[in-house]
Amino acid sequence: MIDHITIEVSDLEKSKLFYEKAFAPLGYRLSFGKEGVFWAFDVGNGCLFEIQRTGEKPPLTHLHVAFRAKSKVEVDAFYRAALDAGAADNGTPGPRPRYAENHYACFVLDPDGYNIEAMINEPAKA
Repeated sequence: MIDHITIEVSDLEKSKLFYEKAFAPLGYRLSFGKEGVFWAFDVGNGCLFEIQRTGEKPPLTHLHVAFRAKSKVEVDAFYRAALDAGAADNGTPGPRPRYAENHYACFVLDPDGYNIEAMINEPAKA
């Protein structure tokens, strides 16, 4: 399942206002963000649609997709399989506490240079 998608936009404030209005009939709402950097919209089932500013060095890539894994083992396996398939490393598997307390993820760049993430954000099971 897709956890979140982030796209780069040329005018962050204009896009924020656009998506707030366009998403209203669907019941999607602004969830969180950082002024001048990015905004995240809750699109249901714990999934997010995010917009980020355009800049000389974008925070991620022009497009970022994060896939939800069922375990850390799956995240690790995705990372190895993606590298074997020709992806470039963009972040080895490991905890990402700056994103969320239980966030564990890896990042690879696909053949077109897009940032692809496999992640889990759940407390460790006993």
